[in-house]
Amino acid sequence: MREASPPRAAGGRSAGHWWLAGGGLLAAVALVVLGAFLTPAEAGVGTHEKLGLPACSTMRFFEVPCPGCGVTTSVTLAAQGRFADSFANQPFGFLVALLMGGLAAFAAVGTVAGRDLYRDLAALPVRAKPLWILLGAAMALAWVYKLLLVRGVIG
Repeated sequence: MREASPPRAAGGRSAGHWWLAGGGLLAAVALVVLGAFLTPAEAGVGTHEKLGLPACSTMRFFEVPCPGCGVTTSVTLAAQGRFADSFANQPFGFLVALLMGGLAAFAAVGTVAGRDLYRDLAALPVRAKPLWILLGAAMALAWVYKLLLVRGVIG
């Protein structure tokens, strides 16, 4: 059974296209802003606090990093071109930075070429569930790595 096509929006492209294009633009802006205006925290965690966000409660109360600890720092490092430092700090954050950059490039190239991004993604033979499982596993492995790093077991 095939899903119905999404409603058309401006320029003959689907509304889904414009959501993806907007997400790509936001990803690009976020990478530029993080890379240009944010200094990564030396501790490898806490960079998000420079954006006005609260400190990680898990780190504060239990001295254990949460699964997202270090992601903002790693994305910032990657946005500054410090890829090895980004991966060493929090591998999942490095993956997030790659995905943000990939989304930005996919959206920009597809939009300029007149493609419908939503239809292009829907036509891929890949299903979402295995990708979500893979991302979850990558996050879990990166969390274990970060736990070992913060505890001084590695690094």
